[in-house]
Amino acid sequence: MERLCGQKLPFWVANQTLHTDRPDLPECFQLSVLSWLPCIYLWIVCPVYLFYLKKNNRGYIMMSIKNRVKTVIGLLLWIVCWTDVFYTFHELRHGHSQPPIYFVTPLVLGMTMLLATFLIQFERLRGVQSSGVLFIFWFLCVLCAIVPFRSKILQVSSQSEVSDKLRFTTFYFYFSLVVCELILCCFNERPPLFSSVVTDPNPCPEATAGFLSRMTFWWFTSMAIKGYKMPLETKDLWSLNERDSSKVTVPKLFREWEKEQVKANSQHSQPSQAVYSKPPASTTNHVAGEGGGGESNPEEVEVLLSSQKAAPRQPSFLRALIKAFGPYFLIGSGFKLLQDMITFVNPQLLRMLISFTKQKGVPDWWGYTLAFLMFFAAFLQTLMLHHHFQYCFVTGMNVRTAVIGAIYRKALVITNAAKRSSTVGEIVNLMSVDAQRFMDLITFLNMLWSAPLQIMLALYFLCQYLGASVLAGVAVMIMLIPFNAVIAMKTRAYQVEQMQYKDSRIKLMNEILNGIKVLKLYAWENSFKEKVLAIRQKELNVLRKTAYLGALSTMAWTSAPFLVSLTTFAVYVTVDENNVLDAEKAFVSLSLFNILRFPLNMLPQVISSIVQASVSLKRIQGFLSHDELDPNSVERKNTATDFSVTVVNGKFTWAKEDPPVLHSINVMVPQGSLLAVVGHVGCGKSSLISALLGEMEKVEGEVSIRGSVAYVPQQAWIQNATLRDNILFGKPYNEQKYRCVLETCALTPDLEVLPGGDLTEIGEKGINLSGGQRQRVSLARALYSDTDIYLLDDPLSAVDAHVAKHIFDKLIGPEGVLKGKTRILVTHGISFLPQVDNIMVMVEGRVSEMGSYQELLKQNGAFAEFLRNYSLEDIIEEEEASEDLIEDEELYPEDALSNHTDMVDNEPVINEAKRNFIRQISIISAEGENLRSRSVRKHSCSQRKHSEPQEKKKPQEVEKLIQAETSETGRVKTKVYLEYAKAVGPLLSVVICFLYGCQSAAAIGANIWLSQWTNDASTNQTQENVNMRVGVYAALGIAQGVLLLVNCLLCRAYSMLRAAELTHRNLLQGVLRAPQAFFETTPTGRLLNRFSKDVDTIDSHIPDNIDIWMRTFWYTLNVLLICSALTPMFLIVVAPLMVFYWWVQRFYVATSRQLKRLESVSRSPIYSHFSETITGSSVIRAYGRHNSFVLMSDLKVDENQKSYYPGIVSNRWLGVRIEFIGNCIVLFAALFAVIGKDNLSPGLVGLSVSYALQVDY
Repeated sequence: MERLCGQKLPFWVANQTLHTDRPDLPECFQLSVLSWLPCIYLWIVCPVYLFYLKKNNRGYIMMSIKNRVKTVIGLLLWIVCWTDVFYTFHELRHGHSQPPIYFVTPLVLGMTMLLATFLIQFERLRGVQSSGVLFIFWFLCVLCAIVPFRSKILQVSSQSEVSDKLRFTTFYFYFSLVVCELILCCFNERPPLFSSVVTDPNPCPEATAGFLSRMTFWWFTSMAIKGYKMPLETKDLWSLNERDSSKVTVPKLFREWEKEQVKANSQHSQPSQAVYSKPPASTTNHVAGEGGGGESNPEEVEVLLSSQKAAPRQPSFLRALIKAFGPYFLIGSGFKLLQDMITFVNPQLLRMLISFTKQKGVPDWWGYTLAFLMFFAAFLQTLMLHHHFQYCFVTGMNVRTAVIGAIYRKALVITNAAKRSSTVGEIVNLMSVDAQRFMDLITFLNMLWSAPLQIMLALYFLCQYLGASVLAGVAVMIMLIPFNAVIAMKTRAYQVEQMQYKDSRIKLMNEILNGIKVLKLYAWENSFKEKVLAIRQKELNVLRKTAYLGALSTMAWTSAPFLVSLTTFAVYVTVDENNVLDAEKAFVSLSLFNILRFPLNMLPQVISSIVQASVSLKRIQGFLSHDELDPNSVERKNTATDFSVTVVNGKFTWAKEDPPVLHSINVMVPQGSLLAVVGHVGCGKSSLISALLGEMEKVEGEVSIRGSVAYVPQQAWIQNATLRDNILFGKPYNEQKYRCVLETCALTPDLEVLPGGDLTEIGEKGINLSGGQRQRVSLARALYSDTDIYLLDDPLSAVDAHVAKHIFDKLIGPEGVLKGKTRILVTHGISFLPQVDNIMVMVEGRVSEMGSYQELLKQNGAFAEFLRNYSLEDIIEEEEASEDLIEDEELYPEDALSNHTDMVDNEPVINEAKRNFIRQISIISAEGENLRSRSVRKHSCSQRKHSEPQEKKKPQEVEKLIQAETSETGRVKTKVYLEYAKAVGPLLSVVICFLYGCQSAAAIGANIWLSQWTNDASTNQTQENVNMRVGVYAALGIAQGVLLLVNCLLCRAYSMLRAAELTHRNLLQGVLRAPQAFFETTPTGRLLNRFSKDVDTIDSHIPDNIDIWMRTFWYTLNVLLICSALTPMFLIVVAPLMVFYWWVQRFYVATSRQLKRLESVSRSPIYSHFSETITGSSVIRAYGRHNSFVLMSDLKVDENQKSYYPGIVSNRWLGVRIEFIGNCIVLFAALFAVIGKDNLSPGLVGLSVSYALQVDY
C-alpha cells in the first residue's frame, strides 16, 4: 500500500485507531479499503446479476420521474469522481504531485458509478421494480463514507481552516448524492406494462414490494392489520403467485417425471413407443368457467398414457422432484450457508467481550462496539434464517401442489387392475398425509449438510480453546450415532406399519360414509364403530412404540450438548494441573455447545422425517408407476364410413393377468341404428360397453368408433353441483334445447318439487335424488351433449315401467329425439325389443346371435331362450298395468306421477305397475283437484318454454344443500384448550407443566454452578474443588436428562395418545350418530379430511407444538430472570420489549389463526372433488371432460394454497419481529455488562450474555 499511498499516508496506525478514546482511521485506509469495498462488491455481483436479468424478463417499465432523478444523480456522481481525477492532474501540472491513490480511487469510483447508472436503466427495461443489488451497493457506499465524513469534521475542528477545499467539497457533495440514491432505492418503481399486478383484482403485494420490505416481510403487515381488525375471509386473501400455481408447478414435475420414465423404459429390451399424449382441449365447464375459462394450457394436462410393460427399474420420483424444484430450493440453501457462517461470529465477539471486562483502562468504545456488532450479527442471522425458511416452505408448498396434481391426473387414467391395489382411501392418504410428509421434510432438509457443518465448525473453535480435551466430547457424539441409527431404523418400520393401519382405517371410513344409509337402516353403527376402533387401536399401539423410541432419542440428543460439555470440561481440568477453566473458555465453549444443540436436536428429527418421507415416496412412486389405460386401444378417427362402431375379433380382459372376459367379439353397428344388447346377468353386456369406451385391456382385435360419444352408466354418476350443471356438463346453456331435454327425459315435473328448481344443489352421489331421478339426469346429460354415438348401459332398469316406456318412446326409440343417432342399448326390457333395429345376444362373454327381432325369433336360439326365461304371466300383468296407466294418463299428467314413483332405488320392472298405481292414489288424495285441472301434456319435444314455475321461484333465495364449510372466527375458545387438557387428564397436564419447569430449573442450576466454577480461577482455588465442581455439574445435568425422559414418556407415550384416542372415538361416535340429513348436506371429502389430516395433526403435530411452546416459554423466562438478576438495569428495557412483543403477537395470532382455519376449510373440497372424480372417471373420459376436471382440481388446490401461503409468510413475519426482540435482549445484556463491568465478575458477564444469545436458538 506504500506505493499507492506514499510514505506520508500510512495505511494503519494502531495508536490512532485502537488505543485512544477518539479513534479514527488513517486517510490511506479510507481512500483504499473503504472506497473500494462497494466497488468490488458491485463488479463481482454484476455478471451474475446481468445473466439473471437476461433470463428473467418481467416486462417493460415506463420511465418515471423517480427513475430520471436516480439516473441524473448517478451521472452527477460520475462527474464528481472525474472532477477529483482532473483536479489531481491539475495539481500535478502545477508541481503538487499527489500519491497514486488520488488517481486510482476516483477512477475506480467513477467507473463503478457509470455501471450503477447503467444497471438502473437495464433493470427498468427488464421490469425490476426494486433492486436488492443496488440497495446493498448504495448502503455500503453510505456506510463506508460515514468514517471519512466524521474524519473530515474532526480535522476541521482541530485545524483553523480546510487545507484541501475542493476535495472537501466534492466529498460532501458525493456523500449527499449517495444518501439520496439510497433513499430513492427504498421506493418502488411502478409495475411493468401489462403485468398481472395491474390486471389482478387482489394481487399479492410481494410482487411489488421493495427490497427492504421483502427482507423484513413488511409487505405482509397489511394483512396482519386487516386480520386483527376483523376475521379474515376468503375474499380477503391475495391471489396466488403464478410461480406457485398448479399450472406452473404440475407441468414442471411432469416433464421431469416423463424423462425419468423414458430413461427407465430405455433400459428395457423393447422400449415403449408412446410416451405421453396430450388430450384434446375441452370446453368451459361450470367450475372452470369461474376460474377464467375452461381451455387449459396443453402442458398443464399432459398425462402419461404409456402402454409399456413393466421395466426392470422403476423411474425415480425423487430425481424428478429434485430436478423440478431443486434450483429454487438451492437459493434457500445459500441463505442457510450464510446463516451458519454468521452463527459463529457471536461466540467470538463474546470471547472478546469477556476479555474486555477483565482488562482495566481500555477504552469504553471497545465494549460498546462489541455490543452493537453482536446485535448486527444476530439481526443479520435472523434475516438469513427466515429467508432460508421462506424458500424451503415455498418449495414444500410447490412440491405438495405438484404431487396432488400428479396423483389426480394419474387417478384419471389408471387401469382397473391398478384400482384394485389403490383404493380411494389410500389415494386420499397419498394426497393428504404423504404429500404433507414431503412438506415437513423439505422445511429442514438443509440440516442434512448444515448440521454436520455446524458440528465441525463448533468442534474446530472448541479445539482452539480447550485443545485435545474436545476429543472426549467427540467420542460421546460418535457413541450416540449408532444408538440413533437403530432408533431410526425401528421408527421406519413402525412408520410403514402405521401407514398401513391408517390406510385401512380411511378405506373403511370411506366405505362407511358411502354406505351410511344402509348402515343406519340396518342399525349397524356399533359393529362398524368397533371395526374402526379396532384398527385405530392397532395404529395407536404402533404410535406408542414410536413414542417410546422418540423419548429415548430426544433424551439422548437433548442431553448430548450437556454430556459433551461435561466430559470436555472434566477431561480438560483433570488431565493437566495447569489447565484452568476460566470464564472466557467456559462460556465461549458453552455458547458453542449451545450452537451444537440445534444441529444435534434437528439431525434425528430430519433423519426421522427422511424415514417417513421415504415411505411416502415409495408409495407415491408406486402409484404413479401403475399401468395406464391405452388411449390407442380404441381408434377414434372421424372418417366417413357406414359403420359408427366396429369391433373385429375383439378379446378383452379387466386385468392383464386375469383370463379374458369377452371373446371373439365381432360387431358392426351401422350409422344411425339402434342396437339392443341382451343376455343373462353376468354375460358381459356392461363389459362390452366398457370395452367400447377403452376401459378394458384389449388382448387382441380392433375397436373403432367414428364420432363423439355419450355414455349413460348402469349406476348413474351425479356430481355435487346444481341439477342444471349436471345436465349441461360443461356445455354452454341453450334454454330452448335445455327445456326440450328436460321434457324428453321426464324431468320437468321434478323441477316443481325441488326447492330451487333446476338450480337446486344435488348432494354427493345424487343423495337427495331417487334412483330413477338420478338415471334420468344421467340420460339428460347424454342427450344435451348432442354426440354421434350413445352408449346406454341399462338406463331403464332404475325407472318405473311407464317412465321407461316414455323415455324409450320419446328419447331412445325409432321415433325418439335420438333417431338418426347411433345408439347401443343394454336392456332387460323385452317389450322394447321389437322396436329396435338389431339385437345382439351375449352368452358367457361371446356374441351368440345378432339380427332383427323377427330373425332371432325364427332362429329359435339363445334369444328365444332368453325370452322364454321371462314368465308369460308377469309379461301379461305388466302389459295390463301399463294399459291402466295409459288410460289414467288422460286425467293425470304422467310426469307428476314420475316424480313420486321412482323414490325406491333399483326396483325391478316386474310388478312395478301395481306399486305405481297404489302410489298414484296417494298422490291424488294429497294433491286433490289441482292435478285434474291441468291440461294434458303432449308427448313431444315442444318448442314452448316451460319457464313459468322457474320464474315463480326466482324471487325466493335458493337454499344450498351442501353448505360451504364454515370456520370459527376470533380467538380459540378456552373451552377447546380445556377439552384437550381434559382428554389428556387435568392432573397429568399440571404434572407435565411442573416437570418442564423442573427440567428448566436444573438447566439454570447447571449454568450458575459453571459460573461459580469459573470464578475459582480468579481466587486460585481451581485444583481444590475440581471433584466437587465436576460432581455437582454432572448431577444437575443428569437430573435434567432424567426429567426430560420421564416427561417425554408421560407426555408423548401416555397422555397425548390418550387424548388422541378419546378425540378420535368422540369424533367417530359423533359422525355415526348424526342423522341422515347430515350426510346429505356434508360432502364425504370433508369428513374424510377430519379423519385423515386432522386426526394425524392430533396424533403428531399437536404434541410437537406443545413441546416446543413449553420449552420456549420456560427458556425465555429463564433468560429474563438471569439477565434481570445480574444486571437490574435490564428491567428498564424489559417493559418496552414486552409491550412490543404483546403488540406483535396480537396482530399475528388473530391473522394466523384465521388463515389456518381457512386453509383447513379449503382443503376438504380437494378430497371431495377427488373422491367424486374417481367414482365417475369412466363417464369423464367418455365425454372427453378430462382436461376440465383436471383444471377444476387445480383450481381447488390453488384456492387452498391461497390461504396456506399467507400462513407461511405470517410465521416469517412474526419470526423476524420476535427475534428482533431477542437481538435487542442480546444488545442490552451486552451494553449493561459493559456499563457494569466493574461490579460483575467475568463469569457472570459470560452467563448473562451467553443466555441472551440463546434466545434466538
